Amino acid sequence: MTTVTLDRLTHYINGKKVEGKNDLVGYVYSPSTGQKIATVPFASAEEVDETVQLAKEAQAKWAKVSVGKRIQVLFKFRQLLVENTEKLAIQIGKENGKTISDAKGEIARGIESVDLAIGAPDILKGEHSVNVGGEINAYSMKQPLGVVTCISPFNFPIMVPLAMSTMAVAVGNAMILKPSEKVPYSALFMSELWEEAGLPAGVWNVVNGDKDTVNALITHKDIEAISFVGSTNVAKIIYETGTKHHKRVNAFGGGKNHMVILPDADMDKTVDSFIGAAYGSASQRCMAISVAMPVGQKTAEVFTQKLKEKVKDLKPGAYDDETANFGAVISAEAKQSILHAIDEAVEEGANIVVDGRNPDVENKEGFYLGATLLDNVTPNMKVYKEEVFGPARQIVTVDSIGEAIQLINDHPYGNGVTVFTNSGRDARKFTQEIEVGMVGVNVPVPIPVGYHNFGGWKDSRFGEGQMFGPDTARFFTKTKTVSERWFDQSETDETNFDFPSS
Repeated sequence: MTTVTLDRLTHYINGKKVEGKNDLVGYVYSPSTGQKIATVPFASAEEVDETVQLAKEAQAKWAKVSVGKRIQVLFKFRQLLVENTEKLAIQIGKENGKTISDAKGEIARGIESVDLAIGAPDILKGEHSVNVGGEINAYSMKQPLGVVTCISPFNFPIMVPLAMSTMAVAVGNAMILKPSEKVPYSALFMSELWEEAGLPAGVWNVVNGDKDTVNALITHKDIEAISFVGSTNVAKIIYETGTKHHKRVNAFGGGKNHMVILPDADMDKTVDSFIGAAYGSASQRCMAISVAMPVGQKTAEVFTQKLKEKVKDLKPGAYDDETANFGAVISAEAKQSILHAIDEAVEEGANIVVDGRNPDVENKEGFYLGATLLDNVTPNMKVYKEEVFGPARQIVTVDSIGEAIQLINDHPYGNGVTVFTNSGRDARKFTQEIEVGMVGVNVPVPIPVGYHNFGGWKDSRFGEGQMFGPDTARFFTKTKTVSERWFDQSETDETNFDFPSS
């Protein structure tokens, strides 16, 4: 029997790799092979506290660095991300399972967040009013919060941490990233790039860990803000616990994203759009399309037949298989959860149009599932009510656009939605009446570009902060307003007890 030597990963604290101080570790698996590839240390509350104290010291100095010099570091960091895209994509593939081409797309979208943060000098400009009354000038300034933390998910090991953290660093905070314990390699790789870019030690830190590590972070008295992406159940806990401890929190949860297909839609383009948006990354995206919702029986029949012929040809494969349409799911547990959801749907009356439960793959030990398509799904089924984070997609037929809007608005999730139509009138009705945070019109994955705000509604987000866009800067800064007056020495003193007004 061949003995595999596991990589022994570390934390990254105060500018250097740091071994874990206790024996508690997790295992990192390669989804493509199903094999253990590394051990990762889980930080204790004491280690978290030590990291926070070092970050506090570093942040006090970093906040005093001119914004121009901070942006020079971000420029260099961006350059390094571009230069290391190939290495990063391979790293993502090894620990996450997504294909190399998909990983490169993730990195490119992550760089958009760096581009936005490079514009921090403009975003940080305050307001200034002259002589608001009594020769008083008023102005505002945006100042960093202090030490902040980001808790990122397994499905986007680079894009989400960049979207969460880059602006936070640019505006003068110190960052502690707690990546998913399933994908720690990418976070440590980013740490090396920040160091090479010239970021001072302690401004960027990575602590690995489990729920105990997370709890230590979100309850720590010196953590000022928390940004989280993950499941809705955990997002709600993070939000409630963090705010209870007086933290600023934005917590992004799951989604059940619908694609509404009107009778006048270009069906071939709609089918192609659905396939990529529904099955890309093995459907492990919070913005993946979960449900196709054709309007009218004829629309459903045409759409389903065209879709079936293409879905059955989709190929799962290893991250470095250039012929694969998507990779493995993240873990054996995830695979079993998806299989269970499919079986439950069948028991409730759903029909399997395409069955991907036993895909033909080279490595049977990998966590592979093929593309599954379920028809005759109804809104009362569990598979419709809950998020299925894997390649099992559903068709729910409705009679009208009004029924589609009502069903989607009644759903507890409100992350993303899209409508495919050639009618401007129907598109306007849909975009105005739908109660979802991110909406597409003939756009399969309505995730905003890095300079627009990202955020779902309802149970898809807790808190008011955004992950992309200018609101990111507002989330990671606090505003101070100054009213300033300089006395003329010739003025006579006069006491006034009236409430001040202009």
